[in-house]
Amino acid sequence: MASLNKVLLMGNITRQPELRYTPGGSAVSTLGLAVNRRFKDATGAVKEEVTFVDVSVFSKQAEACAQYLTKGSPVFVEGRLHFRKWETPDGQARNKLDVTAERVQFLGRKADGARTAEPVGARNAADESAPAAPAESDLPPDDDVPF
Repeated sequence: MASLNKVLLMGNITRQPELRYTPGGSAVSTLGLAVNRRFKDATGAVKEEVTFVDVSVFSKQAEACAQYLTKGSPVFVEGRLHFRKWETPDGQARNKLDVTAERVQFLGRKADGARTAEPVGARNAADESAPAAPAESDLPPDDDVPF
């Protein structure tokens, strides 16, 4: 039987991203994300529920997140659930469910007001190798087309 581990979250950063490096030199950034949900309860009153999620980002995406994101920045995160277990120094078992990001998309505005919509570190190789479409002036006149 096949399985699927996919998470899509959109929310706001709750604290300044923390950047650190593994002993092998790979960048890791930890983000706190608040995801809001509005709903009506049984009485019809509108309620809001906030879920706080810890997100781990790796490699160049981690460095970009640490450089460009601040508390309150809106982001879209695509990733997978990750369950961690460890033992404290005094012997207590601990565990935590968090998200490992595969793609982080910045949703905020740049200083000049333009929207940022490109996923950081998620460019397709096809996009970079595809030839640019010819400009209108580069096309031959209709009467020069051989068919």
